Amino acid sequence: MGGHHESEIKIPDYRIYKVDNVPDLVKVRDILATEGLKDPWLRNEVWRFPPSHGSRYQQYFKCWFRGKRGLTIAFGLAGSIIAVEKIYEHFYPPVHHHRKPYFPSSSV
Repeated sequence: MGGHHESEIKIPDYRIYKVDNVPDLVKVRDILATEGLKDPWLRNEVWRFPPSHGSRYQQYFKCWFRGKRGLTIAFGLAGSIIAVEKIYEHFYPPVHHHRKPYFPSSSV
């Protein structure tokens, strides 16, 4: 049942995780410092945060519209189909048989 792996699991060095590289944890550290407190285990949370590539909203935007190419293609196709439908309806308006005439004929 497995266990015959030739490559060993490589554990990263603990010194690569620095609180100074994560703005959210720096904020927590500063808030604790104003209260006179210190969290010695704060470094253990650094691995949860990806390397900083912009603000949280920029990372969210990249995740949904760059990383999820299918979603981007789907929105693009939906928009183009709606545009084609509107153009078609402009040149070939639908016939409404049960609509009242705009200017009723006067019998006066």
